[in-house]
Amino acid sequence: MKTIVITGAGSGLGKELAFLFSQQGFHLLLTGRTTEKLNTVKMEIESAGGRADILQLDIRNHEDVFGKIKEISHTFDIFGLVNNAGIGHFGAFAEMNVQQMNEMLDTNVYGTILMTKAILPILEQTGEGQIMNIISTAGLRGKVNEAVYVASKFAVRGFTESLQMEYEGSGIKFNAVYMGGMDTPFWDESDHIKDKTRLRSAKEIAKIIMEKLDQDSIIIEFKNS
Repeated sequence: MKTIVITGAGSGLGKELAFLFSQQGFHLLLTGRTTEKLNTVKMEIESAGGRADILQLDIRNHEDVFGKIKEISHTFDIFGLVNNAGIGHFGAFAEMNVQQMNEMLDTNVYGTILMTKAILPILEQTGEGQIMNIISTAGLRGKVNEAVYVASKFAVRGFTESLQMEYEGSGIKFNAVYMGGMDTPFWDESDHIKDKTRLRSAKEIAKIIMEKLDQDSIIIEFKNS
């Protein structure tokens, strides 16, 4: 059974994509920094007839990433990666502190690059696979009070588009997913989005993504735009 690795799989879009991939016959390797939520997702997948395992992993730590991916590559037939884990701090750029900037760049950019760097050689050996980068519409255009978050997403966009060209015709596909805000725990500690009810659910976004897996760029705007 082929395995898909999903970062930030404990809630939101990562959780919903994991469930849908499991329904397509994939084994899921659910990753995150804490295991409590991952275990819950694992049990939900298995109760629906799917297969999943969890891997505690800090995508910002290169030793953790390369060491654990090498280890699991001997156990699982890795076919794909969903770089879903991300963090956002919002507000006026002049008031953004260095810690907040580092957290976004380390997780959104460096974490995505590290996970891709660790898993790509495995896919190259088999000559097939799929890597999906969850970017958001912040990777398409600038937004007020999101300067560094947008910068991190533009970086991932450039990274993804470059790999799409580099691996064209190789059998390894890269998806760049640009979606508007979702009603997920991502916004629980922020007042940047005043009314989450106008946002699509993570489950709805996940279904749209799964229907468009053949597309290099998957763009899902706000439902009222």
